[in-house]
Amino acid sequence: MTALLRIGTRGSPLALAQAHETRDRLAAAFPELAEAGAVEIVTFKTEGDRILDRTLSAAGGKGLFTKEIEQALLDGSVDLAVHSMKDVPTALPDGLAITCYLPREDHRDAWFSPKAASLDDLPEGALVGTASLRRQAIVLMRRPDLRIAALRGNVQTRLRKLEEGLVDATLLAMAGLNRLGLVDKATGVLSEEQMLPAVAQGAIGIETRIGDDRTNAYVRALNCAETELRVTAERGVLATLDGSCRTPIAALALINGDAMSLKALVIRPDGQQWFMTGRAGNRNEALAMGIDAGQELKSKLPAAFFDGINPDGPVV
Repeated sequence: MTALLRIGTRGSPLALAQAHETRDRLAAAFPELAEAGAVEIVTFKTEGDRILDRTLSAAGGKGLFTKEIEQALLDGSVDLAVHSMKDVPTALPDGLAITCYLPREDHRDAWFSPKAASLDDLPEGALVGTASLRRQAIVLMRRPDLRIAALRGNVQTRLRKLEEGLVDATLLAMAGLNRLGLVDKATGVLSEEQMLPAVAQGAIGIETRIGDDRTNAYVRALNCAETELRVTAERGVLATLDGSCRTPIAALALINGDAMSLKALVIRPDGQQWFMTGRAGNRNEALAMGIDAGQELKSKLPAAFFDGINPDGPVV
């Protein structure tokens, strides 16, 4: 049959797992979408997938994993795009919107090392591999004696490089490990007190054309209101700080009943200086809380806070 919906996604194992989750949720909610061939998955190799010889911040920051898929949305080649929300810029192309958030997975980071049970146990001068400026900065804040290498590739590639001894340790998102069935490979899990997560870490967002009423009716039926509010607060921080892959920013919003708490951190890439703040309020004030926290942090940042201080480590 001709597909009723076409899902655009990256072709990595994790991206495909997220697209398959979206397809399965649509099929469970709408009988016509459960028919064989009713939902087609269309894969794209994005600029972020092609650039493996340098860090994402050096290559251009956020948007590297979304541009090609968003163009396909705009020209009608696909009907919806499935993204890891931590990869999505706060400003979307005209005509597109995040229409739905699936229930958020574990927001924490996992620790991997054959040499140390925790970050504190690594020997002095050990090499930690990560492509994330946030993880890099927090690692160096806690252990300035360590070295950093930019570890590129999908989850499986990074774990293989760790096994080959190219780095002594690495960190990955628990959400991805859960979705890939790889959580048992982790050495340990870091609490948010040890490693505040990336904005929207663990959240899947579905992007659609604003005027596509048919697709939007399907997609909105899947929306998780709690995830939407949490991500809204965190991305409010990010947008206010003009955050990108070049700025190490972390934020976490939690909901308990009608109450929401928010923590936010902005830190130099070398881990030598940081500012943190928190908010507490009603869940319906999510965006306002995020913006207010971001404005406070922005007011505290010295001039040229991020300039010329990215540690120059190898790319592996």
